[in-house]
Amino acid sequence: MSTDAKDVGRLPPAPDVPLSLRERIAAIQVAHSGCETFRDAGGPVTTVRIAPKWMMPPIVAVTSPQGARDVLTATYPAVDRDFPFMTEQQKLNGGSLLNFSHREWVGRRRMLQPVFTTARIAELNGQMYDIAADAATSWRDGSEIDLDQESRRITMRVLGRTIMGFEPGSYTDELVDPLRRISKYIADRGRAPVKVPSWVPTRERRFAVRFNKVAHDLAAQILQDCRTDPELSAPLVRAMMEARDPETSEPLTDEEICHELVIFLASGLETTATTLAFALWSLGRHPDIYDRVAAEVSAVDEAALRTNPRSQLPYTVSVIQEALRLGGPTPGVMRIARQDMAVDGFRVEAGSMLLVGVYAMHRDPELWDRPLEFDPDRFSAGRSRMQWQFLPFGGGPRSCIGEFFALTAATLELASIVRHCRLTSRESTFPITAPLTIVPDGPIPALVQTVNS
Repeated sequence: MSTDAKDVGRLPPAPDVPLSLRERIAAIQVAHSGCETFRDAGGPVTTVRIAPKWMMPPIVAVTSPQGARDVLTATYPAVDRDFPFMTEQQKLNGGSLLNFSHREWVGRRRMLQPVFTTARIAELNGQMYDIAADAATSWRDGSEIDLDQESRRITMRVLGRTIMGFEPGSYTDELVDPLRRISKYIADRGRAPVKVPSWVPTRERRFAVRFNKVAHDLAAQILQDCRTDPELSAPLVRAMMEARDPETSEPLTDEEICHELVIFLASGLETTATTLAFALWSLGRHPDIYDRVAAEVSAVDEAALRTNPRSQLPYTVSVIQEALRLGGPTPGVMRIARQDMAVDGFRVEAGSMLLVGVYAMHRDPELWDRPLEFDPDRFSAGRSRMQWQFLPFGGGPRSCIGEFFALTAATLELASIVRHCRLTSRESTFPITAPLTIVPDGPIPALVQTVNS
């Protein structure tokens, strides 16, 4: 529902959260659960002030479906994406679809969208399934594996072989920990009211710059390999090579392509790998759910899985959706208000940072029955829920471009693993941390039992 400027002016301001400065700072430092603290203290739309406005914009924490809709469906010039986390990422990694402001984002999204259509992704189903099968059949019966590490390796191979045209090899283990460390560096700078100048060579700054070069060198090699070998299958890279600016008809520069490849690699890896690891850990904790997935998967011919997996595996898809709800990688989605705007009946001032608390909403007892229980049936056909209470990939015009790719990959990877082995989780908790996205905080051990597929 649109609200004109006159009506917005009549709305009450989003109330300040009734927490001490120390409590506000502590909650801000915990990216995933901080919005739960703000919601419980100040309600579903509440203003969090850390410093004077000229030093750090106020943050408006939003944890209601209507508020999420108001924020995420708002378009430029009412809102934009140039908030501190994105500007810090752009300074380090370069401009990309993820961190561009609206004007640059529009053309880039149009260039890359064809890579992620349903038809294009369907061509990759067989590769996704086989990569996970190769991993699962390599695990020894009775051995213990780390679900986080194995999920990262599988996902890196899927990204490398299906859309980026390279063989990951040892890159997975070499890239993941540094990527998470860089994410923390970016997040820490994004949260800080007063920042150390970026030209000061702090230890974390030196590490971030050095590793960013390593990642961009890998991207440059991927690009060079595609130019050298015209037959190399790398749809994402080739789409960038062939893309033209809709206004100037100019191609992307090599530097611009490398910026995009690094971001796609980092975000695609963590999104799918974390979801897969949480889904496998949850199945390993719930034998009854594991049995239902195994029965569904075994009833479908492997050839059928390679053509239309999501329609063939409705319960498996529900497991992935429930994993995204409880263990998904998105702690929250941010925008910056460029105009005064209405958010769930409150007025938000221009210049405020808008934080939609996805993690908090996915666990809200007002929105979900038994919110902390892993129950895939809540996503079964016929079960009703509000459209804007489940937001693992954000929402609105700037939702994640790779949503269908990630859902398809995670579904096929899970189905392939369950078809070839049974996993038993060794720990009762799934520890997480959120340097920028939510990731496992340490190994997730599971015991392997091979299955005759």
